[in-house]
Amino acid sequence: MNTADQLQEQGVKLFRQKEYEEAARTFQQAQEAYEAESKPDMAAEMLTNLGLVHRALGENQQALDVMQQALHTFQQTEDALRAAKVLGNMGGVYVALGDREQAYTCYRQAADVFQELGEKKLHGETLLAMADLQVREGKIGTGAATYEVGLSELDKLSPSQKILKGLIGFRNKLTGGNSD
Repeated sequence: MNTADQLQEQGVKLFRQKEYEEAARTFQQAQEAYEAESKPDMAAEMLTNLGLVHRALGENQQALDVMQQALHTFQQTEDALRAAKVLGNMGGVYVALGDREQAYTCYRQAADVFQELGEKKLHGETLLAMADLQVREGKIGTGAATYEVGLSELDKLSPSQKILKGLIGFRNKLTGGNSD
């Protein structure tokens, strides 16, 4: 394992331990090491990780800035899967910034790519994030319908997701499938 990979692994470990400042420094070092090795995709992945650290620290604008750099690299290298993952993460940052329109746009773009690539789990998780946003905006029927599609994409549901799926099914029986 090379130095950049070791730094990445260490950064992930620090992030999971909620040692965010040290994780940020480590991801920055890994990013620089990957750049030195001429691995722009991995350098961009470290930027995404750095963005997640900023998000965890509540530094949403910094998170967005580095994630946009990563997105640009993934789009240039035509790495649709990683670009979609960044878009999904950016959606969460936009939610934190209170920009629901941008959040929804990022989630929609990510969900479309995940669906095209056959990434059912990522597609479902992204739809659940969109549904949460819709419900918070008071679009209960639309949110419930989006939740229903999102839940159908996931193989393993949490206990609360199983309950929600059951309630949606019950609602559909009562209303004949009408959501509003």
